[in-house]
Amino acid sequence: MPRMVRGGLIQMSNDWSPEEFSVPEIKQKMIEKHLPVIEEAGEKGVQILCLQEIFCGPYFCAEQDLRWADTAEEIPEGPTIAMMQEIAKKHQMVIIVPVYEKEMSGFLYNSAAVIDADGSYLGKYRKQHIPHCHPGFWEKFYFKPGNLGYPVFQTRYAKVGVYICYDRHFPEGARLLALNGAEIVFNPSATVAGLSEYLWKLEQPAHAVANGYYIAAINRVGREKPWDIGEFYGQSYFCDPRGQLICEGSRDQDELVMADFDLDMIEEVRNTWQFFRDRRPETYGAMAQL
Repeated sequence: MPRMVRGGLIQMSNDWSPEEFSVPEIKQKMIEKHLPVIEEAGEKGVQILCLQEIFCGPYFCAEQDLRWADTAEEIPEGPTIAMMQEIAKKHQMVIIVPVYEKEMSGFLYNSAAVIDADGSYLGKYRKQHIPHCHPGFWEKFYFKPGNLGYPVFQTRYAKVGVYICYDRHFPEGARLLALNGAEIVFNPSATVAGLSEYLWKLEQPAHAVANGYYIAAINRVGREKPWDIGEFYGQSYFCDPRGQLICEGSRDQDELVMADFDLDMIEEVRNTWQFFRDRRPETYGAMAQL
């Protein structure tokens, strides 16, 4: 029997400017905007759902202002994760929840919690690669680099890895996720046209091919005030281990993107392309020294 999984991705715009609403108000409004779409995913039989990077707010790294630290919460003790655990249990749906994480005072991360289909908390991934190199992407102001490695989570439906936004430009972590057993790698993102769009459907399908797993790439949509650093161009997609897009969202619409895929394709592809057999890790040591 094929090992079929129904995956879901939510791409969403943020409609509220901090010039008009308080930071807590924006967080609450974004959560409320997501809830009916998350419920829709559950009702449509999505088994693994992923939200976009820092889903419950704008991409606030467009400015450097410590007011956004007030939106950070502990994982899994925070209220957002607790809410998602109840929803996951209700729909028997795995949910990957990217939020601003506060470990303790001064220890803040760009993270994603992984919740299993019974509502249990499986663990979290902390974004490893933190950009601070383009106007409007001032992430080092807000986040410490991740320190939990590249974990893979055994969910009810599949072995899941997480890579967050800028991480996707680094093939080393993508390979480590494969070596740790990932069958699907989710990459929640916030990225704009004119900067990375030409790479959006190039890099991650290449990771899928090189590692023989599925990729699920999520990007938000719209323009966010007052910064307007560019258009978040959506186009969230699922990609199979052959590098073929099997489902793609629109460029500018709030949307639930869904796809059904067969995990047995992973073994089929890896048996054809024996990249893991033919690796030469004993020759790669210099890479980590440079």
